[in-house]
Amino acid sequence: MLLLRNSSKSRIFLLVNSSNKIINTHRPSSADPITTICLYSTIQPSSEIYNLNAKDIALCFKQWFKSHNTLLFDRIFNILKTHNDADPDARNAADTALSKLNLRLSESFVLDVLKYGHRNGFDVLSCLKFFDWAGRQPGFQHTRSTFYAVFKILSKARLMSVMLDFLENFMNPWWCVHRIRFYNTLVVGYAVAGKPYVALHMFGKMRFQGLDLDEFSYHVFLNALVEQGCFDAVEAIFKQISLRGFVRDITHSIMFKSMCKREKFDEAETYLEGLVSQGKAVDGHGRALGSLVDAFCKKGKFEQAGKLMEKFRDSGVVPLEYAYGVWLDSLARAEKLDGALEFLKNKKMMEGFVPDVFKYNLLVSRLLRENRLVEVFDLLTEMREDQILPDKITMNNALCFFCKAGLVDVARELYNSRSDFGLSPNGMAYNYLVNTLCSDGSTEEAFRVLKNSFQHGFFPGNKTFSLLADALCRERRIDKMKELVVIALQQNFMPSVSTYDKFIKVLCGVNMLEDGYMIHEELMRMNKVNSKSAYLCLIHGFSKSNKREIAARLLIHMQQTGHRPTRTLFSEVICCLCNMKDSEKQFMQLLEMQLSLLETDCQIYNFFIYGAGQAKRPDLARQVFEIMQRNGIEPNLSTNIYMLQSYLKTERISNALNFFDKFRERRKIPRKLYNTMIVGLCKANKVDIALEFIREMRNSGSFPSNQCYEEIIILLCMKKRFDVVITFINELEKGGFQFTSFICNVLLFHSLKNQDLYDAWIRLRDTSNETSKYSLLGQLIGVFSGCVKVDQDVENLDEVIEQCFPLDIYTYNILLMLLSKGGMDHAYELYNRMCRKGYKPNKWTLHVLIQGLLQCARTAESQRLLEKLLWKRDMLVQMDARRKNEIWDLSREDYFYQISQLRGDHFVQQ
Repeated sequence: MLLLRNSSKSRIFLLVNSSNKIINTHRPSSADPITTICLYSTIQPSSEIYNLNAKDIALCFKQWFKSHNTLLFDRIFNILKTHNDADPDARNAADTALSKLNLRLSESFVLDVLKYGHRNGFDVLSCLKFFDWAGRQPGFQHTRSTFYAVFKILSKARLMSVMLDFLENFMNPWWCVHRIRFYNTLVVGYAVAGKPYVALHMFGKMRFQGLDLDEFSYHVFLNALVEQGCFDAVEAIFKQISLRGFVRDITHSIMFKSMCKREKFDEAETYLEGLVSQGKAVDGHGRALGSLVDAFCKKGKFEQAGKLMEKFRDSGVVPLEYAYGVWLDSLARAEKLDGALEFLKNKKMMEGFVPDVFKYNLLVSRLLRENRLVEVFDLLTEMREDQILPDKITMNNALCFFCKAGLVDVARELYNSRSDFGLSPNGMAYNYLVNTLCSDGSTEEAFRVLKNSFQHGFFPGNKTFSLLADALCRERRIDKMKELVVIALQQNFMPSVSTYDKFIKVLCGVNMLEDGYMIHEELMRMNKVNSKSAYLCLIHGFSKSNKREIAARLLIHMQQTGHRPTRTLFSEVICCLCNMKDSEKQFMQLLEMQLSLLETDCQIYNFFIYGAGQAKRPDLARQVFEIMQRNGIEPNLSTNIYMLQSYLKTERISNALNFFDKFRERRKIPRKLYNTMIVGLCKANKVDIALEFIREMRNSGSFPSNQCYEEIIILLCMKKRFDVVITFINELEKGGFQFTSFICNVLLFHSLKNQDLYDAWIRLRDTSNETSKYSLLGQLIGVFSGCVKVDQDVENLDEVIEQCFPLDIYTYNILLMLLSKGGMDHAYELYNRMCRKGYKPNKWTLHVLIQGLLQCARTAESQRLLEKLLWKRDMLVQMDARRKNEIWDLSREDYFYQISQLRGDHFVQQ
C-alpha cells in the first residue's frame, strides 16, 4: 500500500495483480488481463489485498500508452529536431533519414503529422521542416488543406513574421512549380496571418482577373475576418458566399461566432433559435451553441451558459457534445474544478458524454496544480477504461502525477522505458522528476535526468536547478557540481547567485579554495555579487591556509560590493597578517586601503585595535590609537576597552595600569572599563590586583558585573584560597548580591573534590544575618564534600538545588559525578530525567557516565549502554572539532574552560 503524498483525502492505492480478485468500490473491474490499479476508500481488516511493485504499476500505464500508435510520428520529429537546418550537410542528412522511412505521402498523412506535432508540443520549426520536405518530394503536391494547416500552426504560435516571409517567398516563381490555386493560398494565408486588408486586396485582385475563391477558402477567409474583428468585411464576404450558394452549417457557425464576438448575445441566441425552428441546417457538431457558451463563460456568465445548454438539450436538433466540452474547458480554466468534476460525472452517467483527450488533459493538469491527486488518478483511470488514446500531454501528466504522489519508483520506471511507447517528457515533467529524485535521495539519477533535459532543449526552472545543486553540494559531489555548472553555461542558462554561493561554500569546506575564488572572480566579471556568507567562507578558508594577501583582498572586495564585515572577521584577517614576516607593513597597508575605501569613522579604527589585540600585538594597536588621534577622531569607550584588552591579553600589566590611570586623569572611569580591567586581570592570574579594583569600584558607587565576580571566584578556588572566597562571599551577601548559577556550580564542583571549601565555610561563614537560601547553599556544599548526610533520597537532590539557584546542564553534570560514586543506577536515572526535562547532554555529561560505567561491574546491559554513550561522545567531539577546529580534552578540570568558552571568554588555567 502506497500512501498518497500531499493529498487532502485519506485514500490508499491498492495494487492488484492480474488475477480476477479485484477490489474496487467505485467502478466495474476492467476486463483486460493486465495489472489493474484501483482506489479503495475504506479497507476492512479481512480484505484480501495484493501489493505489487513499481514495475507492475508502470506496466499497466505503459500498455495504455502504447495504444496511441504514434511511434512513426515520433521518429519523424526526432529526426527533424536532431538536425540543424542552418547546416546544409545536416539538412541533407535529415532529408536522407526521412526518405529511408519510406513514407507514403498523402494529404491526410501530412495533415496528421502536422496536427500531431502541433498538439504534442514539438517546436514549430520542426513542423515547417516537414512541410518543406514533403513539398519537395516527387509525386506529392501541397493542397489548400495542408497550406491552411501550416498557416494555422504559425498563427497559434504567434509567428506572424515567419508566415509573412513564407507568403512572400510563395509569390516568387522559383518557390513552387505547381502553383495550385495561387490566389486562394495567398488570400487564406494573409487572412490567417492577421493581415486582413492585404487578404482583401488579394481577393479584389483575383476577382478583377475573373478568378474566385472556392467554398473552403471562402469559409477560411470569413472565419479569419471574424477572428480579426473586421465585421464590415464579414458582412460583405457572407453576402458573396450566399450569392454563390455556399451557405452551409459551418457558415451559420461562423456568423454565430461573429455575433458572439460583438457581444450580441441575445441576437445570437435568437438567430440560433430561428434556425432550429425553421428546420434549417445547423452545425452538425454543435459549434454554434458552443461559441455562445464560450462567449458567456469568458464574460463570467456561467449561469446563463448553463441555462442555455439546458434550453437546447431537449430540442434534439443541436448536438450538445461540443458545447459540453466548451463548458468543461471553461470551468477548468476558471479554476471551478469541483463544478467541472461534478458536471463530468453527471453527464457521463446520464447522457454518456465522454470528453476528448484535450479536455481531460486540461482538467488533469489543473487538478495536478492544486495537488488533488485522488481526482487525478480517477480521471486517468477513466481515460484508460474508456479507451481514450493518450497523447504526449497525457503521458506527461501521468508522469507528474506519480512524482507528486511520491511513487518515485513508478515514475523512474516510466521514464527509463520512455522509448518503448514514445514518451517525450516536457519541461514540467522534467522539473517534477528531478525534484522527486532529489527528495528521494537519488541525486546522481536526478543529475542524469537534468542533463537529458538540456539535451532535449528543456531548461529547468531556477528552483529545480537550485534543488539539484543543493543536493550535490550537500553530498559534496564536487565533480558533478562542476559539470552541472558547465552544462548550464553551455546552454546559456545562468544559475542563480545563491547556487554559486553554495558551490563556493562546499569548495571551501573541502579546502578547494582556489576553485572557489575562481568562481568568485567570474561572478565579479559578470557584475554579480556574492552573498555575505560566501565571502565569510572564502576569507575564513584563506586565513586558515595562511594565504593572507587573498584574505585581505577579499575583505576589501566584500565591502566594495555592499557587505559590512563584522569585528570578528576583521580580527581573523588581522591575526592572519600578523603571522607574516613583514606583519607591520601588511597591517598598515590594510589599514590604508580600509581608510581610503570608506568614510573614516571611529568603528574602523576600533576594529583594527581589536584585531591587533586578538593577535597579541599591542604595539600595532597603540599605533592605530595614535593615528586615530592624529586624524582628529575622538576615541570612544569601545576604543579604550579594546586598547586596554590588548595590554591585558599579553600580560603587560604595567602598561594596562598606566593606560587606566591616564584615562582616570581625564575623566571618570566608566563601569564597562572597570569590568574589562577586572576580568583581564583575572585572566592574567592577577587576582589580588583584581580584588583591589573590585573594592575600588564598589567604593566609587559602581557595581561590578556578574562576570567579574565569577572570574574572581574561579581563580580563588583554583588557587585553593577558600578563606578568601568565603570572606568575599560574606561581603557580597551583605551587599545584597544574588549569586548566579555559574558561581554556585563552581562552589559545588570544588566541594566535590575535597572538604577544604566546606571547612572554610564553617569556620568563616557569618551566620548572624544568613538567609535561608545561603544556608541551603552551605548545606549543599557539605553534602557534596561528604560532610553532611542526606536525609531524603539522593536522586531527588536536583529538586533541592533548584530551591537555591536555577539549574543548568553543568549543575546536572556535577550531580552525575556525585551520584556515580555510589553506583550508576541513580546516575542513569538522573540522566534520563534530565533529558526528559529538555536539557541537552554535552561532552562532559557523557564523559561522567562513561567513567562511571568503566569503574562499575561489567554486564551485558552496561556494555550496550557504554557503547551507545561512547558513540554519542565521539559524534559530539567530531562536531565540536569541525566547529572550533580544536580537540576536546576529557579531563574534568576543563569544565571551567568549557564554561568560559561558551561565554565567549578564554580562561587561562595556571
